[in-house]
Amino acid sequence: MNQSKIATKPRSNSAFKRIMSIHWIMFYCYIILFIGGTFMARLPNEVFGINSLYNFHKTMGVLTMGLLIWRILTMLQVWWNKYSKRLPKFSKQWTQKVILHTILYLFMCAVPISGFFLSNSYKSNNVHFLWITLPDIFPEDSTLVELGRSLHFWLAYTFGAFIILHAIDQRKFIQGLWRRMLKQTSLKLD
Repeated sequence: MNQSKIATKPRSNSAFKRIMSIHWIMFYCYIILFIGGTFMARLPNEVFGINSLYNFHKTMGVLTMGLLIWRILTMLQVWWNKYSKRLPKFSKQWTQKVILHTILYLFMCAVPISGFFLSNSYKSNNVHFLWITLPDIFPEDSTLVELGRSLHFWLAYTFGAFIILHAIDQRKFIQGLWRRMLKQTSLKLD
């Protein structure tokens, strides 16, 4: 086998591919969180099963925090491998992408933390991940529940707006992805 083909062939377990896998898993988690959160926030407290919806929402929030930590560690590995050999080409486009992604990562941290703040302010020991009760980060304080609710609401919807900006920024990639998917679908139908 030709050595040049081996050297240029991307590894199936590359860190970049892991980041993209985590990216898409988190994307689906955020879709579930946004839709579920919007839906359950509009329901009256007397609706049967609303506590289960809130517990599921909190579990998904904890899951995304775990995925975020994994994603950041993997991203640091990619950056180390890439930028220890050569520095990035600092341009206006590169700077804009770094700023947008930094803001996205800040929201990925701030939204679940505001959710913890809301949950812990409302009632102590009420954030669960599967069957494990997580320790409180914030003290129970009924006077802060409305502040927590407002923070979580506004941070989540602002985060959603930045996700839309990110999708617009990645439109060429998304268009190519759609074209490849449609091409594969048409090949399967033939």
